[in-house]
Amino acid sequence: MTFNREELRKLAPPAIVGTALLLAGAALIWSAGESRQAAQRELSAAQADRAQNGQRLARIAEEEREVKEKLEVYRNLKRLNILGEERRLEWADAISRIRTQRELLDLRYRVERQKLLVSLPGNPGNVDFFASTMKVDLALLHEGDLFRFLADLRNSGNAYYSVKRCAVARTGQAAATGTTIAPRLRADCDIDLVTVFDRAAKQ
Repeated sequence: MTFNREELRKLAPPAIVGTALLLAGAALIWSAGESRQAAQRELSAAQADRAQNGQRLARIAEEEREVKEKLEVYRNLKRLNILGEERRLEWADAISRIRTQRELLDLRYRVERQKLLVSLPGNPGNVDFFASTMKVDLALLHEGDLFRFLADLRNSGNAYYSVKRCAVARTGQAAATGTTIAPRLRADCDIDLVTVFDRAAKQ
């Protein structure tokens, strides 16, 4: 189809308008695409921030749980009088009380000098574990006397009682006659009395 000059002149304005509209439409599409990409970037950044915040909250919750657990352990150790200096007078009182309550016929013991077991560096301070070995010589009517003695010793507190060794042997004495009760067993035990010392608590 051939257009003359007059027809071309008449078609020029609509063609210009059409071209302008096409360019405007293309600009709008491009702008919409850019806006969508910017919104996607903002969404990704917000999601990343949310994930990081979630991880921080999870770490804080875990640290809080660990602190509560350690605080509970500390309170239990404090309640049992395991923290701090060793308590030799309390140990002697506990053994005397057990001897009387259990009516133990022959109980002898000796507590050796305190020694360092291990030192644990940490935050907020260094914690040292000490042990004093108590050697016990105990006459028994039967094995149950030994088990009850050890249970009473542990329940008395004032230290953590760790039994290293216990040897039970027959005494060779004759069985009880009449009202006379003769122990037929003898126990020889080494028991560590463990205490925990926090050097930071003394500063």
